[in-house]
Amino acid sequence: MGEPFLELHFRKSYPDFTLELDASLTAGITAVFGPSGSGKSTTLNCIAGTTRPDSGTLHLWDRTLFSKENRFLPVNRPPEKRRVGYVHQDGLLFPHLRVRENILYGYNHTPRHRRYLQPNDLVRILEVEPLLHRMPATLSGGERQRVALARALAASPEVLLLDEPLASLDLPSRGRILRRLRAVHNQTGIPMVYVSHALSEVTAIAEQALVLDRGRQVALDAPRRVLHQQPVLPLLEPAHMETLLEGRVVGQHTESGLTEASFAGFTLWLPAVDREKGEEIAVAVPASDVMVAAEPPHGLSARNVPRATVPALDRVGDSVLVAAEAGATILAAVSPEASSSLELRPGSEVSLVLKSSSIIVLG
Repeated sequence: MGEPFLELHFRKSYPDFTLELDASLTAGITAVFGPSGSGKSTTLNCIAGTTRPDSGTLHLWDRTLFSKENRFLPVNRPPEKRRVGYVHQDGLLFPHLRVRENILYGYNHTPRHRRYLQPNDLVRILEVEPLLHRMPATLSGGERQRVALARALAASPEVLLLDEPLASLDLPSRGRILRRLRAVHNQTGIPMVYVSHALSEVTAIAEQALVLDRGRQVALDAPRRVLHQQPVLPLLEPAHMETLLEGRVVGQHTESGLTEASFAGFTLWLPAVDREKGEEIAVAVPASDVMVAAEPPHGLSARNVPRATVPALDRVGDSVLVAAEAGATILAAVSPEASSSLELRPGSEVSLVLKSSSIIVLG
């Protein structure tokens, strides 16, 4: 993880809800995870300055954004002075401006000495050049979010806040945006605070996860470790859980109608995808569609049977959530009866069975 850049030590109360944080976030991508009503959006709004905490302090790098420690000299920087980029769930583009003007808006309102990101570079990274002359009303959901990202980044912020930016998008669009977010972070170094209620997004993009439940901070750790912490388990929903994987195309097999792709330590056979050898590819695998076997199965038509180790498994609702390490973490949701009959325990060696038809290729 990177060095700490954002210190959140504040309290915000409403008549039926109180958010209380004591967290130091590192300079990478931090996911804020939790169910609806847990305080995720309130956290972002306090960082952005659109909501004012009741007490405490908030520091971004070496600057104080908010403080009531000294009652004679309180600090509450206005939103426009915080150097924070904010991308909302629906993008909130200016409807009367073309894409190019939307992107240039933040850039033109940023002092010259603080401009370290150029619009042309952002257009390239986020692949929005074909959209520059279009109006927001003509864009798809995924296109709107890419433009909203470019606009927020064009102001050269010191942190980028993202409030469930994929919630209204279909699965292929979610995959595209996640990959581009990582590309933006890798090429610009801008820290991100990414709000989501989807565990798959958290594990796919974040280096650190802050987990909230009804305003309480219940965990702050690497996503793989957070997944198995006792206070977090009741917040997970196996029925809506999936694994997001990234790899490269190895080859096309026209005779079988399948695409062969290599991931971190294993190969998967996918429904035919129009990609060249060596191209990047991302897929999603629902946890409920992953079968677990104690030994490599015989006599199956499924080709995708990677071997894996089970570092941990947890009872989540009516299922047992198995986080299997096969080079990348693959989640499987099995019944308690299946877990017992397979004698699954931490350290177990297993085979995972993934049907090609259950693997969703992302855009």
